[in-house]
Amino acid sequence: MTKRAVTIYLTLIFSLLTFVIAWYIASFLNREPDSVSFDGSRAYADVITQVSMGSRTPGSTGHVQIREWMRAELESAGWIVEIHQTERMGQPIYNVIAKRSEESPQIILGAHYDTRFFADNDPNIENHTLPVPGANDGASGVAVLLELARSLPEDTLPVWLVFFDAEDNGRIPGWDWILGSRAFVDEIDVNPGAVVIVDMIGDIDLNIHLEKNSDKTIRAEIWETAASLGYGYAFINSEKYSMLDDHTPFLEAGIPAVNIIDFDYPYWHTVADTPDKVSAESLLAVGDTLWHWVIKRTENSNQ
Repeated sequence: MTKRAVTIYLTLIFSLLTFVIAWYIASFLNREPDSVSFDGSRAYADVITQVSMGSRTPGSTGHVQIREWMRAELESAGWIVEIHQTERMGQPIYNVIAKRSEESPQIILGAHYDTRFFADNDPNIENHTLPVPGANDGASGVAVLLELARSLPEDTLPVWLVFFDAEDNGRIPGWDWILGSRAFVDEIDVNPGAVVIVDMIGDIDLNIHLEKNSDKTIRAEIWETAASLGYGYAFINSEKYSMLDDHTPFLEAGIPAVNIIDFDYPYWHTVADTPDKVSAESLLAVGDTLWHWVIKRTENSNQ
């Protein structure tokens, strides 16, 4: 084979290879996306990310950092983010609101993102002045909401994702429980048909009982959805606790609300509330249930 023939041959091979690569890239970029649902592993990674920020107590560096991170994650998923900035008991409040349009929400899914100043439930009294890492009590709920932001279809009923501030510092001078959600209900003029609060839902040994104060109709819908998906082991169909949580101000305002919480968590308000006590499987059980519940609500509204 002459030198010229070799050159022509190599040029043809290179051109063909270039064409194949270009075709593959174009096909990949233009393909229809697969059906997207909730990813428990990605949610678990979000738990680790939050805890790596350190304490997310109000006023801390981590408290600022988590708001910036949540905004970036939500906006990259296509949501509009607003900060509801206000004050309660002389303390600044920063509720983070994510929505896809300016439509009033028919569903609000909420979680608190702050962590507790003091691990005053720790068995070691020397740890009572240390902050709580908040892997389950704070980070798990945020992780579920963020993964729902990434995975919920755009054509659902109008949904707001609300990340409440200042939930977790009751029994501390100058503070009280659920300050962020109380401020939200007092100051944001919305009247959703359903509010669902997720709190402490990442426990490896997940046992979510029916919360006594929660709206019974919505509660039944969610528990039936969980059972149909095979998560009945985690969503236990019996009442156990009556909780003061971020659903309380909504109930007091006459808005139907539900608290999804596993309060049988031995590391609550201790320094041992770390990511190794949380699992991707538990986050999936809750997130996947809510994903399908929102879809069902949407489908029923279109009938």
